[in-house]
Amino acid sequence: MSKQNNIVAGLTLISLICLVVAYFAPIWWVSLTAPNYPKDAFPDGIRIHFHFDGVYNGCKVAGVGSRMASEVIQKDLGEDNERYNPILDANKNLDKGAEGLDCVHEMNTINHYVGMFPIETGAPVEKPLAKFFFGFFAVMMLAFALPRKKPRLILLTVGFAAVAAWMLIDQFVMGRLAAHIAAYVSESGSFFNEPERIKAWGDNVDFISRIVMFGLLGVMALVIAGAAKIRQFQLLLALVPALLPLFFVITYAGWLWFFGHNLHPWGAFTVKPFMPTVFGEGKVAQFSTYSYPYWGYALLLVLFACMMLALLIRRKQLREGEAE
Repeated sequence: MSKQNNIVAGLTLISLICLVVAYFAPIWWVSLTAPNYPKDAFPDGIRIHFHFDGVYNGCKVAGVGSRMASEVIQKDLGEDNERYNPILDANKNLDKGAEGLDCVHEMNTINHYVGMFPIETGAPVEKPLAKFFFGFFAVMMLAFALPRKKPRLILLTVGFAAVAAWMLIDQFVMGRLAAHIAAYVSESGSFFNEPERIKAWGDNVDFISRIVMFGLLGVMALVIAGAAKIRQFQLLLALVPALLPLFFVITYAGWLWFFGHNLHPWGAFTVKPFMPTVFGEGKVAQFSTYSYPYWGYALLLVLFACMMLALLIRRKQLREGEAE
């Protein structure tokens, strides 16, 4: 039994390391290529990286790439230059001390053609709260590694209390929720001049964020009660974090659907609602799209494999009466 407990603890430790690193790692990458975006200016296409806490630049180009990219975009816009001047100015300003091309801005410019929302406005509730869910998962995994009931309940109680205090202080006392809502409204307003509608979006994000946070507190209490009352419940402490790769893909695909089916009517070009590519290669107008998991997602798969193996070992222990 001691050997099995050590194996479970070791697998959980590996999973915990993967969990922490994955939070800071790029999970998925997306790239757009087209004949009018030359390789010397865009060697990787217009590439962005999705993390759990946001979307980041995936282009690695010298400063000259910014100038070339801006020239390409200005040429493409043609008579619509005046309409998109704020975006062009942002691209031109990249040359001032920039070490590379910001492809998040470039992709927003392309998406703006068809009336698509700025990429940063996606997952406005999930991104700022992801760190607390990771803390929630980490506590569950550590508690699962303990074969005895009493230490497990103590760890769950103390760990969840710490995560809850962190979340409430961060979001309300330090004002991070209010700051996030203000940034979200500002980002949306920079692309869509509809202040009343955008304010309503901000209010919705604020309301849903509060529901999710207090819902998480309720789930914490439910997990502690379940672990105290039901012997087999401890297996969920491993299963739920193990399914993180699935949670990400479902959320990612859901937001892609939202972006592709909620196009603003005054886009420079009119396209029918569409489902952007979740995995693999696709085609939208003259653009080829590529969407693939990155090395952070591999860490999630390692987490899944380790926690599922640990779960099977603990299940065997429970069946044989060697764990509480």
